[in-house]
Amino acid sequence: MATPIETLATQPHNVRRDPDPRNSDPQTTVGTETASEHTVRVELVNRASVRMRVAHSVLKATIRPFVDRYFALAENGPLRGARAFRLANFAEILAVPLIPPRGTLRRSVSFGRFRAEWLWHRDDPGPDATGRGAILYLHGGAFTAGGLHSHRRLAARIARASGVALLNVDYRQLPKGHLLDSIDDAVTAYEHLLAQGFPPQRIAFAGDSAGGGLAFAAALAVRERGLPMPAAIAAIAPYADFDPATRAAHPNNERDAVLSAYSLSVPPSVGFAGDGRIDPRWSPVNHEFTGMPPALIQVGNTEVLLSDTELLATRHAAAAVPLTVQIWDNAIHVFQAGADLLPEARAAIAEIGAFVRGILEAGGQAAAESTRTLDRGPA
Repeated sequence: MATPIETLATQPHNVRRDPDPRNSDPQTTVGTETASEHTVRVELVNRASVRMRVAHSVLKATIRPFVDRYFALAENGPLRGARAFRLANFAEILAVPLIPPRGTLRRSVSFGRFRAEWLWHRDDPGPDATGRGAILYLHGGAFTAGGLHSHRRLAARIARASGVALLNVDYRQLPKGHLLDSIDDAVTAYEHLLAQGFPPQRIAFAGDSAGGGLAFAAALAVRERGLPMPAAIAAIAPYADFDPATRAAHPNNERDAVLSAYSLSVPPSVGFAGDGRIDPRWSPVNHEFTGMPPALIQVGNTEVLLSDTELLATRHAAAAVPLTVQIWDNAIHVFQAGADLLPEARAAIAEIGAFVRGILEAGGQAAAESTRTLDRGPA
């Protein structure tokens, strides 16, 4: 059976596989060809740190069995369905004591049906500096868990690395909200940014896991509704395919330290689809990507969600939309959240920051040039 890297490398001709850099530095990535030559670039980050390897082994022995058992109860046990999802929501309460990194400033925003929170570093422009841009962040949690508290530290670090304010969105999720409600909330938050005066060329969508997939779904909804597209998408291990078949056949279904194809099949089949039938339109991987913004995806080479990344890469390639895929050796799911302990996490967040800064700065220059042209009037 082909390895995940070989599978990704055999996608259509404009998907490029970089050679193995044989480099032990987790901050080193490779890739020299431009997006015009190959719209999808794969960067292999080699040699996991000892800490990452230990984390992978420990989580696979402890957390993965727990996650599988929980979702089995959600599917067939006494806590089936909504009751199990409410229990997952309770985990957000346990995250209340988590504090953001030093220097982080916060501002709450209420949208009625959901809430959000601005995060920015005291040395960076805040949400009032609309011309500098912003990140719209969508947290992970399999559409059943997670929120502002659980993801505040990760989101604040991404904001700091990017040098702009970040709007962390606590969108509706199971059991109170369907996937379509989650998408509506993400688009509503984006419309809020536009109404506040943020240029679309200086707004990036970002998210992890379920939130990473939701970032793509929200961008597709933005396109469908005729709104101006955001400038970029940065996704961490996006959960973007709700049909479990491809993921179940992937070799990483046995290798992932946290998730399995089975555990990821329960929220859509039990939560989104009352009759168990998945609407293909719910999955971003089933859409055509023409007009989508350039994207960065970070994923571990043993993650079962590498399957989703492979499908997203195919969509980007078919539509000639620039995509960089960074594949991190032996990385656990959303390892970026472990920046206090894992050197790869800090390096990955720096990569996200560099990607977002580069895109937003280019968008700001384009917007400024457009304004100057309008001011000059016709020649």
